[in-house]
Amino acid sequence: MQRSAILVGVICLVSQAQTAFAQEAAESPPYSGGFLSRSSLTGDWNGGRDDLAAKGVTVDATLTQIGQSVVDGGKNDDWEYSGRFNLIERFDTQKMGLWPGGFLTLQLDGNWSDAVNPNTGALMPANSAQLYPFPASDNFNVSELSYAQFLSHYFGVQVGKLETISVGDNNEFAHGKGDTQFLNLALNANPLLVLTVPYSTLGAAAIVLPTQDPHSALVTFAVLQANGNSKEIGFADLDDDALSFLAQGRMRTGFFGLTGHQLVGGLFSNKTFTSLDQRIGFIVDNGRLETEDDSWAVFYNFDQFLYEIDKNAGRGAGIFARFGASDGDPNLMEYFVSAGFGGTGMLSSRPHDRFGIGYYYISISNPTFQGPLTSRSFLQDEHGFEIFYNVAITPWLLLTPDLQVIRGAQKERLGSGAKVDTATILGFRLQLIL
Repeated sequence: MQRSAILVGVICLVSQAQTAFAQEAAESPPYSGGFLSRSSLTGDWNGGRDDLAAKGVTVDATLTQIGQSVVDGGKNDDWEYSGRFNLIERFDTQKMGLWPGGFLTLQLDGNWSDAVNPNTGALMPANSAQLYPFPASDNFNVSELSYAQFLSHYFGVQVGKLETISVGDNNEFAHGKGDTQFLNLALNANPLLVLTVPYSTLGAAAIVLPTQDPHSALVTFAVLQANGNSKEIGFADLDDDALSFLAQGRMRTGFFGLTGHQLVGGLFSNKTFTSLDQRIGFIVDNGRLETEDDSWAVFYNFDQFLYEIDKNAGRGAGIFARFGASDGDPNLMEYFVSAGFGGTGMLSSRPHDRFGIGYYYISISNPTFQGPLTSRSFLQDEHGFEIFYNVAITPWLLLTPDLQVIRGAQKERLGSGAKVDTATILGFRLQLIL
């Protein structure tokens, strides 16, 4: 209660800056500018931050607080408060006066307190920000330490500990870690990839730029450790039989004279998984659970502006959709689809405001347990809806009311057999760009 009270108090205080910011809405240089109009709270550090950026070193950090509660249905109506800190340092070797085409990235993540996710009865986390760097609260880890080297204008390679969410399955209106757009995981990424693509893992990738312009077209081929996590370096667990192979291509389009993107990809993992379907006879005879070798998934997404105010700033509104299909065993989710509408800066006086409306559906490959007399299934298909409006009180202070309605995959409470009703989740997100 004390932490949530702090959050509410901060929201009330900062809302007083709203009018002043509307008068200073003009674009400012990267880190400099007036207190209410610059892009980050701490500014340009008396010129030092802009100077570092010009020399190839950027330091960006965010602090995100989230309060949510299941106000109807679900499993538990407790108010939950959580937060996440993210720090990214990037080094451009050419700007640093060393050699051309080299980029070093260091990313640190931390989260604390509790998310609403266990209270909803849904497979999809209603607070995806709390999954990173690790789905347990109160941890701080290195989620990325990688080096990329471009060998020509068309080709580069990347190796190291990779953070996969930011670069995979990109979408203009529905993407990220739950700190800038949607909160629900299913509207930020394709959940079919979660089984075999860890958030933070050892890997190597080949990057192809067919036109030299990464905004025009980008093709990526990656080999990733299927067991990776942000808490461990991963070399001790590196195994030829626990790898994921990923291929993805994204292309910018110009339908109707408006910006859009098309993305398609595929994934295969040679890891051995526990099978979704188990027979009591097999377990008794063999002393272990049944397994499944390998897993695959294919995925697609698109975004398309229907109205553009400023192409360079990404201001406008449009539609998005995602689709995915998997083997259905060991992957719990056999088919996935999401779609919605979103936009940024629709009012000239509020260029940093953002909104989104989205829906998702997951076809569940229902796990079964076959006993001597009967078989039983435990889950159902899942549907979810989310709407948010991201209010830029200043460019570096963002307040987001959020509403989700989810008919979760869990039909009943384990043990009691009580029905789990459709959950309505109300939440607020407050983000500081430091």
